[in-house]
Amino acid sequence: MNYPKYLPVDPDFYEILETTAGKKKKQKVFFFLPDDTVEKAIGKYKEIVIQEDGEFLKLGNDNKVRLDRIITINGKPGPAFDEYDNYANECLSCQAGYDN
Repeated sequence: MNYPKYLPVDPDFYEILETTAGKKKKQKVFFFLPDDTVEKAIGKYKEIVIQEDGEFLKLGNDNKVRLDRIITINGKPGPAFDEYDNYANECLSCQAGYDN
């Protein structure tokens, strides 16, 4: 997949992953695909794997989600949450076709 350049995630997010994954059997992850569409993955937390194109959360069903593209994991905001929030509120900043 042709993801944009990997952006390192906040170190606190690793702690969120570990505590969230340890409390629930199945993880529900919403994330951006390379074409900026939103996708959902559900599965048991397995590990974090490092590849040349970034770090990935690997779920038990072999789904892999790039860490910097995670919007939420079990309802907790991920590194891409602000990007999603801006995307969702994009219309609120438009001027409805009017120029200043």
